[in-house]
Amino acid sequence: MAYDEDKIPEILNNARNIAVVGISDKTDRDSYGVATYLKEHGYNIIPINPGLKEWKGIRSYPDLQAVPENVEIDIVDIFRKSDAVVPIVNDALKRKPSAIWMQEGVVNNEAAKMARDAGILVVMDHCIMKEHLKQKK
Repeated sequence: MAYDEDKIPEILNNARNIAVVGISDKTDRDSYGVATYLKEHGYNIIPINPGLKEWKGIRSYPDLQAVPENVEIDIVDIFRKSDAVVPIVNDALKRKPSAIWMQEGVVNNEAAKMARDAGILVVMDHCIMKEHLKQKK
């Protein structure tokens, strides 16, 4: 099922604030590398991980609901197992991001449909860093 892959350039160009759900402070994890790359390319990272107090000096939140209301979230970037995505998207819907982004290997059609039905763009099974690199070429 195709979602909004054709809108990837628009999503990346219009976003500034990316909530990275499942971010790690372990340098060998994909979420660490991708979030570091995004931060180095001008995006504001909002770390989401119940086990972290902070990530690279930025306050981390246990879940999306804990992020203060005045903090805008443009993209919810999900680094979690596919079967854990529905509750994350449920929380994200309350924040009305412009996009839900499920990283490579993360596919959940139920969660994607929930987001789309709420008018939120959806990208599944794509790495946001790889897509950003493609845009720079």
